[in-house]
Amino acid sequence: MSGSPAGPGGDDPGAACGSGPGTAAARLTGRRVTGERRLTGALAEVTLAGGQVVMVKHDDTPGAIRAEAAGLRWLAAAGTVPVPAVHGHDRHRLVTDRVPAGRPTGAAAVRFGRALAALHAAGAPAFGAPPPGGPADAYIGRAPMRNTPGADWPHWYAAHRVLPYLARAVDDGTLEHAEAAVVERAMARLPELAGPAEPPARLHGDLWNGNVLWGADGQAWLIDPAAHGGHRETDLAMLHLFGCPHLERVLAGYQERAPLAAGWADRMGLHQLFPLLVHAVLFGRGYAEQALAVARAALER
Repeated sequence: MSGSPAGPGGDDPGAACGSGPGTAAARLTGRRVTGERRLTGALAEVTLAGGQVVMVKHDDTPGAIRAEAAGLRWLAAAGTVPVPAVHGHDRHRLVTDRVPAGRPTGAAAVRFGRALAALHAAGAPAFGAPPPGGPADAYIGRAPMRNTPGADWPHWYAAHRVLPYLARAVDDGTLEHAEAAVVERAMARLPELAGPAEPPARLHGDLWNGNVLWGADGQAWLIDPAAHGGHRETDLAMLHLFGCPHLERVLAGYQERAPLAAGWADRMGLHQLFPLLVHAVLFGRGYAEQALAVARAALER
């Protein structure tokens, strides 16, 4: 999620009790540790015997590590967009591969678009379905996200993605009741605005640019998922919302593999309402105003 830290930040509480990232990596991988480099309070690079470098992430939020590990494995199981392998986890630590950094290129963007289309096509049991082994109470960035399965995308999206955060924004004073009513009216019209019905897609779920790593191998890798079953246009809408290098090339590759339904660009704002409201709750009024603009535009269609 844009602007979201990798973990709770600050000093690593595990380090004080002798369970810092190196210790955790050794325990979770069963391998000797030869080096450790702290990147943030929540993230470290650890070198294992033999030279392999892994990432160790710390998060005390209940269920967050379990959700992320399950999401990474579910995305990896599709065999499409590469994701870092999970080497082990417990309640507070996650050990994954490190992705050697490269740079975004047009060719890599086209490959990413094709692979993302294939990932979505791998499907999900239902809209809102969590990854196998993942908790229903998951997260998008630092915000809670409940995965409650539903059969109908417009009603599920309104009830379990948009309206809960709309209510939270009102409770926090970020949105006025009259403003919230605008979003509610847009959601009431969602069945007629949502476009052709599609099967549940296997979503990354938090696909902003910061969660796309351009690897030295010439591929785009996905990290930090909020994976669930959803509408494939939602992932693409988030790439648009927060920007992505060579986005037009990504879309060209996607359309080559799995053409989007007519009118998808006009529906983009509806799919952006969820991340905009999440950001409104986490970061304030500016994102609430963007959400209102999207809802008003939808009501004018």
